[in-house]
Amino acid sequence: MNISVIGTGYVGLVTGTCLAETGNNVLCIDVDQEKVAKMKSGVVPIYEPHLDVLFQRNIKANRLKFSTSLSEGLDFGDIIFLALPTPEGEDGSADLKYILGVSEDIGKLIKDYKVIVDKSTVPVGTSEKVYNAISKNTNVEFDVVSNPEFLREGFAVDDFLKPERIIIGSESPKAIDLMKKLYKPYVRSGNPIIIMDEKSAELTKYAANSFLATKITFMNEIANFCEKVGADVDKVRIGMGTDSRIGKRFLFPGIGYGGSCFPKDVKALYKSGQENDYEFKILDSVIEVNKEQKTILVPRIKSYFKNNLEGKKIAIWGLAFKPETDDIREAPALYIIDELLKLGADIITFDPEAMPNVERKLESKIEFSNNMYEAIVDAEALIICTEWGMFRTPDFSKVKNLMKDPVIFDGRNLYDLEEIKNEGIIYSSIGR
Repeated sequence: MNISVIGTGYVGLVTGTCLAETGNNVLCIDVDQEKVAKMKSGVVPIYEPHLDVLFQRNIKANRLKFSTSLSEGLDFGDIIFLALPTPEGEDGSADLKYILGVSEDIGKLIKDYKVIVDKSTVPVGTSEKVYNAISKNTNVEFDVVSNPEFLREGFAVDDFLKPERIIIGSESPKAIDLMKKLYKPYVRSGNPIIIMDEKSAELTKYAANSFLATKITFMNEIANFCEKVGADVDKVRIGMGTDSRIGKRFLFPGIGYGGSCFPKDVKALYKSGQENDYEFKILDSVIEVNKEQKTILVPRIKSYFKNNLEGKKIAIWGLAFKPETDDIREAPALYIIDELLKLGADIITFDPEAMPNVERKLESKIEFSNNMYEAIVDAEALIICTEWGMFRTPDFSKVKNLMKDPVIFDGRNLYDLEEIKNEGIIYSSIGR
């Protein structure tokens, strides 16, 4: 099939590349001319494990192409994916200006039947808005489908190629048949393609992400309570996770969730509730608790240094909001850095992928290291903000020798309490 993907962010680029991998001809459209030129030459603009191999293979096979022309994309594709940003507005709602703006342009350019697919995470009722934006400029037949993505950054390629489920929101038999045909290669193992109406499909994505964010936040509250009463959150987590009704995933406490999805989606669903005279009381609490959790280590650090961090050299391992990505959107590390800079600390950091993004954001406010051990030379404390694999089994003798003081504030509970105690390192973690 011929597919056009409008937008080449995380979702658009993974979608386009993985659709090309199963033999489709894919044209990706983006307004950024420099970015398009780099992609044409084989440069992947984001870090996502395994994406580069598929990307270059499909460019070489001539199945994956790039353009800045929306008109070309409309002429090329039978199915048009909208993978455009929906940034958080000032009031927490999802800003649909990019999606609706492109939709109006589609109405002016469309020449024959197309299936327009909302791949972006959008509020309930967006499909109808997209339909109206297109139809006011054309009489050509088309359908709008809601097809939410469930891609985890760091695992996005596997999630697309081997999805747990595919959701298609449409009441058009013609559009549904085309979408089933497109996705058939990805569900050969029997995972379901679930058909529902557009509004239910849109809400499913928000509901899923908000539930997972709630699960994480609940566990962080339990961890904070564990510290008050002397319990061990790791033992509580194992005891809870073996209950099949609860499950083991998303029960690891830490310094809050970040990224491009959970923070934005929770706020957007909460705002959608307000717009429809419904108050999501649980989500209100989730938003507030997660905001506080991101800097929960700061009071401990202040206490350790007796409220005097002026000129103290603090090392940070991990800047991305999670491992296996360079995404720093809503990353807890940034919130911690901001608080420590206000207190006069000198910050030096290391992250295997996210440092260029942080450097562009913070410029010369902090230092960046070439490796994890260089970052801790003469440091008076180490903060761990991202659970990259390389941080899990460090040479603790080297850590002690390089640091001015062997003090670790661990926001991801990477180390065994007894082992770290035997290493002679002062150690503070979450809920233990």
